[in-house]
Amino acid sequence: MKIFSQKMQISAEVDELKAKQLSVGLVPTMGALHEGHLALVKKALNENDRVVVSIFVNPTQFDNKDDLKKYPRTLDDDVALLKTVSKDKILVYAPAVEDIYEGNTVSQSFDFDGLEFEMEGRFRNGHFDGVGTIVKRFFEIVKPHRAYFGEKDFQQLTIIKKLVEKHNIPLKIIGCPIHRETSGLAMSSRNIRLKPEYKKAAPFIYKTLKAAKEKFGTKSAIKVSRWVENEFAKHELLKLEYFIIADTKTLKTVTRKSNKKAYRAFIAVYADDIRLIDNIALN
Repeated sequence: MKIFSQKMQISAEVDELKAKQLSVGLVPTMGALHEGHLALVKKALNENDRVVVSIFVNPTQFDNKDDLKKYPRTLDDDVALLKTVSKDKILVYAPAVEDIYEGNTVSQSFDFDGLEFEMEGRFRNGHFDGVGTIVKRFFEIVKPHRAYFGEKDFQQLTIIKKLVEKHNIPLKIIGCPIHRETSGLAMSSRNIRLKPEYKKAAPFIYKTLKAAKEKFGTKSAIKVSRWVENEFAKHELLKLEYFIIADTKTLKTVTRKSNKKAYRAFIAVYADDIRLIDNIALN
């Protein structure tokens, strides 16, 4: 498996592949890989001749410096896991901060037509400028034909589609279903940091989302939201940051339902100091 740490190297390698008429997919990650990431990689391998997996903990998308410091960095384990999928069709790009930002570790400012101010944007200052900066940078360096993102970060996926549209970037963005643990907990690199009692409690998040989906069939968005807030208010370990039912296109919070629109429920919960997000399609 080829591992690259410099953008010039990975760009040259991809140029060679394209010269041979081979298609290239990109799976951007922050490492600490799990089965959810592998599902993205496998889909990318099914649809492309080669797949670049970037492994980079991006400092500009963390509004909490402590969270950045604690974020797991497990490159050797990540490479070993990727080898179980393919040893010759995956290229790993694991750059240093300097290679990406060239001594100027700041975000660009983006206009995502208001998508960036909803949900996560309300609670994580500057987060989507950081996401936009690093994803656009990877698109420029790798120049893939397709890029793969999980629906667990549905807002991020929507924003990246908007980034590609507004900046006329010639590639296809492909969203992939949420990968879950057997308990229903959405897979996340943060899950390995959960203390046992919180790991045991965390599946309550998805259980509540499924119940909210059922209630959404007969009750208003406001009533469903109040029910979810009450359920978490009674929970001893999990602290609800937000529960929002939103239009999947605009990500704006729903007040009145329409049969012509698609809706999704989004949630962010603290399990001790670990922040977990999840979402579910409602119709």
